[in-house]
Amino acid sequence: MTFISFLASPLEQFEILPLFFLQIGYLDMSITNQTVILAIILFFAFTGFFACLKQSTSSLFIVPHRGQSVIEFLYIMVLSMVTDNIGGKKNQLFFPLVFAIFFFIVSMNLIGLIPYSFTVTSHFVVTLALSLSIFIGMNIICVKVHKLAFFSLFLPSGTSLALAFLLVPLEVISFIFKPLSLAIRLFCNMMAGHTLLKVFAGFAWSLMSFTGVLFIMHYIPLLILIPLFGLELGVSLIQAFVFSLLTCIYLNDALNLH
Repeated sequence: MTFISFLASPLEQFEILPLFFLQIGYLDMSITNQTVILAIILFFAFTGFFACLKQSTSSLFIVPHRGQSVIEFLYIMVLSMVTDNIGGKKNQLFFPLVFAIFFFIVSMNLIGLIPYSFTVTSHFVVTLALSLSIFIGMNIICVKVHKLAFFSLFLPSGTSLALAFLLVPLEVISFIFKPLSLAIRLFCNMMAGHTLLKVFAGFAWSLMSFTGVLFIMHYIPLLILIPLFGLELGVSLIQAFVFSLLTCIYLNDALNLH
């Protein structure tokens, strides 16, 4: 694939390309650009985890530096999200889960903004696998805590028998679509934003091939790219926040049968 064909379609940036072919029987175990990005995220996550284990409280500064300020801000933000949206005395037990989800999605979104990298969250199969794993885990927690009372999620208290035939199917459908809504929201926002950036970049590149006035006009889409990149940066952070917030809300429903 040449550089010109790469610029032809803004959707080609989402193509999963094999870097090393590896076939084991009927299983395709090839290493792709998506695999490399996920490996980079996991590597930094594990190294950061073990670095935190070696740190002591004496390594923290009374007047925090920039890195410590960012970490403290994220910590307080996610902790307040958990305490405000998950009811119960043991709601902070779910803080590591929510913080890991937030950090994982933010990392995948921000790495996708680096030129010539790969946006993992722009693929529906990735976001769906993430949301399904969270959804299954929440159901396991709900069944373990409430046993057969789990089915009261589909029939609100005080509902008459006549309304039950209408409300139960609606509640079941809305319950099933929870992981789909999480996956589609993240996938669509990331794919749309990166496609828009590529459209303007490709338009500027096309105008650069001309001379005269058309060549001068290529600065217009280049200048538009600057606020668009800032907007996409904000969307990457907001979508990680929204995904984590909805996870807290769904956890609250599972724990308190709302």
